[in-house]
This record gives sequence, structure tokens and C-alpha cells, in this order.
Amino acid sequence: MTQESRNIGVVIARRRVDNPWVDHVWVPHAVLAQAPDVADWTLIAEDGDVSLHYAGEASIELFASDTANYRDNLALDEPRLWIACRSREGGAFPDSVRVTADPTEGEAFFESGADIVGTVAMPADTRAWIDVFVEAFHVERVFQKRQRDRAGGGGRKREGET
Repeated sequence: MTQESRNIGVVIARRRVDNPWVDHVWVPHAVLAQAPDVADWTLIAEDGDVSLHYAGEASIELFASDTANYRDNLALDEPRLWIACRSREGGAFPDSVRVTADPTEGEAFFESGADIVGTVAMPADTRAWIDVFVEAFHVERVFQKRQRDRAGGGGRKREGET
């Protein structure tokens, strides 16, 4: 199976909310084309009720079998990357950051039980890297509808038939 991967940096925003049960929410904010040499969950910026944190490094993996999904994403006016994180038990910051360029996998993040799921704009150099991968490995697959065997009726005989 043809596969490539690239590490990127992930930025998550912490937003204060007016809610009786929680005082803040974490929201994916951006990805950095290259992971900086700083510790995970380093505070990057703070402005009023929003603080930006470098969540850490994550790997985008591309698979030749998924090129049609990447192509569909690249065809959008603004291609997206999906980010998912899980909250750490008793920890101040989320953990286990995952990133994908595959819209189908990204939608599955919403059903995966991750606490933080969202999309961010795809950086231009990441877009170019994925575009080169799609050009190199995409094979158009023709949909072929299966045909029933009408003569045999499915091949199963009922009790008493010969």
C-alpha cells in the first residue's frame, strides 16, 4: 500500500464561555506547516476570552486508496483539515491529537468519542503536498453495478424442489 506522512503543528483555542456547567471550550484553530520546537500546550497568544495553545505535533497520513477523497477536499474553495482531540483524565489540556485530510475520516472523528472535533483551513504547502500525492497515485475507479443471475433465481432451492 502506498502511503506518505508529514508532521505538522496543531494550534487549539481555549475560549471562555458563559455556561453554568463549563467555564471554557477547546476548539481547533489552525495547523502549522511545520511543528515548532516548543513544548506541547505552550501558550502562544491571549486576547480577552480566547487563548491560543500549541497542542503539539501530529502526523497527516495519506493513502493511495483514499485519493478520491483528498481530490474532493482539494476541489473545495477552501480545503480543510479535520482535527480531533480527547480530554486527558484530570488534566488541564486535551491529549491525543489526530489530523486528517480525508473528509470521510474527518466525519468519522465526530462519531469517535473525541471531545474536540473541528476543521481548520489547509495551509498552502500542505495542499500542494497532497495535490502532488493525488496526481501521482490516483486511479479513477469505474463503478460497476452487480447483475443478478436471473436464470437461476439465486441458486437456492426450497424444500421439496428438485
